[in-house]
Amino acid sequence: MDRETLLEKEEYQKYVERVTPRAKAWVQCGRAFLTGGGICCVGQGILNLMTGRFGMGQEEAGSWCAVILIAVAALATGLNWYPSLVKWGGAGALVPITGFANSVAAPAMEYQAEGQVFGVGCKIFTIAGPVLLYGILASFLAGLVQYLFALG
Repeated sequence: MDRETLLEKEEYQKYVERVTPRAKAWVQCGRAFLTGGGICCVGQGILNLMTGRFGMGQEEAGSWCAVILIAVAALATGLNWYPSLVKWGGAGALVPITGFANSVAAPAMEYQAEGQVFGVGCKIFTIAGPVLLYGILASFLAGLVQYLFALG
């Protein structure tokens, strides 16, 4: 490389360092912890309410808790509240079941102008699709391995 190209690369590197926001890892970790912990506390509250007040069994209450959390997250995504939570809480809002609901609802909202079939129908699983695909594939393979070991 010639001297001029090296100078351009150095200048560009200095520019990138100047404009790139500094990551505050401890602040981001704290926010993620509070956000994810808050979502989990709400879920535990729903679970306690279902088992205590409504007298449901643990398994049935867990199913209702998941349904309620998914519905609330999808509604919050539709009202454009969940993206703000994700921006503040980072991975703390993306990891729980509510993040999965957001990843399904967000593309549906984004592509609704293209119609129900080619917009929502084709794009709804663009983010969540790989998670579903590889999750189902991994569980199938794990079940197959367990079955084969049970035969032997």
